Amino acid sequence: MKILFINNDGAGFANHIDIEADTTVQSLFNQRIGEGRESNYLIRVNRQPVSSDQILVEGDRVSITPTKIEGAAS
Repeated sequence: MKILFINNDGAGFANHIDIEADTTVQSLFNQRIGEGRESNYLIRVNRQPVSSDQILVEGDRVSITPTKIEGAAS
């Protein structure tokens, strides 16, 4: 099935991607960003914050935005 994946990490991009049925937000994050860094990102589905176990459905819009910018001065 197809979803719109918006990655705001680095230069950022938006693409329609194919994923398996019953893919959770957590598994998509692990595939695209990497495991163990969830606390550094705001993850939304269809512009709403979601839990990691939410199952994605056809046509969902997933955005992953870093909450911390590495190298930024405080």
